[in-house]
Amino acid sequence: MDADSFLAYLKSDPEYKNQVVYVQHIPAREARPGYLEHPLHPVLQERLEKLGINTLYSHQAQAINLIRRGNNVMVSTPSASGKTLCYNIPVLDTLLEDPSARAIYLFPTKALAQDQLRSLTEMAGPTINLPWECATYDGDTAGEDRSGIRKRARIVLTNPDMLHVGILPNHRAWAHFLRRLKYVVLDETHVYRGVFGSHVACVLRRLRRLCELYNSRPQFVFCSATIANPGEHAERLAGLSFKVVDQDGAPYGGKDFVFWNPPLIDEARSVRRSANSESTYLLTELIRQGVRTLDFAGTRKLAELIYVYSRDLLGHPLGDEIRPYRAGYLASERREIERGLFTGELLGVVATNALELGIDIGDLEATILTGYPGSIASAWQQAGRSGRRNDRSITFMVARNDPLDQYLMNNPDFFFGKAFENALINWENDNILYPHLLCAAWEKPVDMTDSLYFGKNLALVLTDLEEQGGLRRVGDCWHIAPDVSHPAQEVGLRSASSQNYQVLNALQGYDILETVEEDHAFWQLHPGAIYLHQGESFFVRELDIEKHVAIVEPANVPYYTQTLELTDLKVLKKMREKECNGVHVCLGMVDVSNQVIGFKKKKHFTDEVLGEESVDLPPQRFVTQGVWFDLPQSAVETIEKGKLDFHGGLHAVEHAAIAILPLFAMCDRNDIGGVSTPYHIDTGWAQVFIYDGYPGGTGIAAKGYEIIEALWAATLKTLEECPCCDGCPACIQSPKCGNNNEPLDKKAATILLRALVGIGGSHDS
Repeated sequence: MDADSFLAYLKSDPEYKNQVVYVQHIPAREARPGYLEHPLHPVLQERLEKLGINTLYSHQAQAINLIRRGNNVMVSTPSASGKTLCYNIPVLDTLLEDPSARAIYLFPTKALAQDQLRSLTEMAGPTINLPWECATYDGDTAGEDRSGIRKRARIVLTNPDMLHVGILPNHRAWAHFLRRLKYVVLDETHVYRGVFGSHVACVLRRLRRLCELYNSRPQFVFCSATIANPGEHAERLAGLSFKVVDQDGAPYGGKDFVFWNPPLIDEARSVRRSANSESTYLLTELIRQGVRTLDFAGTRKLAELIYVYSRDLLGHPLGDEIRPYRAGYLASERREIERGLFTGELLGVVATNALELGIDIGDLEATILTGYPGSIASAWQQAGRSGRRNDRSITFMVARNDPLDQYLMNNPDFFFGKAFENALINWENDNILYPHLLCAAWEKPVDMTDSLYFGKNLALVLTDLEEQGGLRRVGDCWHIAPDVSHPAQEVGLRSASSQNYQVLNALQGYDILETVEEDHAFWQLHPGAIYLHQGESFFVRELDIEKHVAIVEPANVPYYTQTLELTDLKVLKKMREKECNGVHVCLGMVDVSNQVIGFKKKKHFTDEVLGEESVDLPPQRFVTQGVWFDLPQSAVETIEKGKLDFHGGLHAVEHAAIAILPLFAMCDRNDIGGVSTPYHIDTGWAQVFIYDGYPGGTGIAAKGYEIIEALWAATLKTLEECPCCDGCPACIQSPKCGNNNEPLDKKAATILLRALVGIGGSHDS
């Protein structure tokens, strides 16, 4: 794509308001070849040559050499670098040498497993008699096919959820397969972070434990987008040592990465035009130019909104050539959209990060990121979905009017010059480890030799589970208690809860429209909410908490809804504490109570608030990790002398720090929460708390504790660079604030932050 011409075209638009704030020209790169230490099986070598694969890239050859030496390997390279060959080649080579060998491939989604099955069978072709011995095994697999797959499949492609709930609890039926298991492949490893990654780490330990039972010790091969800690992350996931391959040898066509900041429409209040409408504008202009484009939206609701806006602006027939794509759709709907992109029938798709993964969707020329996706790794992964091999491409990152996005717009070097973030998991979290030990005991009684998999504190954990009635000790072993049945079915890997809400369409015989995770139900399906599905609006008529059902009906309304919430917090115990610039900082366990109390109606396109309504929903409580810090007394006195609002300053520091923390931790703003108060009963002082948004914590607050001084400095920089006078969405206002962003005092917050970083003194904003 000719990015210069397209940017010149955009700038010639009379409505152009200097939205292009920075362009990074990423140069093309030639391939670097690599060489194998030993020849491949002749049948595989011949097949690769027929496919036109005559030379391997350096990282592919390095990974294959390490795998063939018997190492566990983590390959961490960018999108479209050919990571699939890093595991397919050694696996096929081994299967040709040893017909009894078996492999299991794990992908985060069923769609990706189906896509990789097509790729694998095409690569094997008729020469390597594999197509009949390679199969997906997941929730969509017909019951009559499952027994045959267990008996004859040499490569099984599945997901961690099916491994957890379908394979491991039924390991005796899989004994023939597990006894011969040589390889475990985990693709898209960067996805396995936070709660999901912590669960998967426990599942992999259970798999290793059962392999030992059947006298097999498979090698693990992980593939990931670029992250800062690939080796550490792999070792935390599997509990084994890994060799890391992270130098990309693939060719690259180059990219123009554009930072696009919506224009100010009210300079005094620093109000900008909606990122949604700017993203819609870019998508429609690219589509009109015939440029095949993928637009990433941060949420399901936003994906639907941008699709509706774009479809209406394009009209017929171009509007028929774009579609929305997200989790929650029926599998048949998603497959249809994927095929449309791959074949070129569709010119554009507006998607959540469900299409961030490596599903083959053909050659795209442009990507749009509607808002920073929460981590640099995800941003590059999404950007990498356009431009393959030798073709140049363009990516737009459209900034939202929030502190994090505006910080990046003002500091592009932070994005382009910073190392990628760490992927964080916390599998030792009691809320995650305890239920997986019940699953492990169901599969095979647990004893102290299992500390190899579940850690040195296993004895204490088993004693707790015994006292809770989940386990029963017999001699030196712990067995599942008689009244505990099928524990894996009670453990959902994707969230803190295993329950889903069904969304039922009242005007179509109460058919299931889709499902929503319990963790998100109160925020998306509260009474009065507007729920979006395939570009259509549905009014939530009723939310039945007991039956886990939401009743909706089609609604033609000009607005969408956004929740308001209130949070309360109690300190349970300190785990660590330190002094930073004379300020006391703590990390510990906190009890959080969170309640959805109402919602705003916001107008399409403009985000104008049309009204607010209250809702009556019960609070949700959970225990998690939090970081909290005191406020310097000198700054408090300065604020009092200046007759500023101390509470408003605290509140503003909390909002801004929560918004900036994802720069340092690989997380989304919605993964964390906060509380601020001029006096907290548990500490006796004014306090700012930031906590993990999941029971038990996943390491985000711990990361905040570790880098607290850098967090304060980046937060201060955001406030001082923002041109508004009294605070705005780009610095201290939060879209989720249950107090309607009151009180807030930007000047007081700036004084507090200057004192926290050790500058001290007053500051005129």
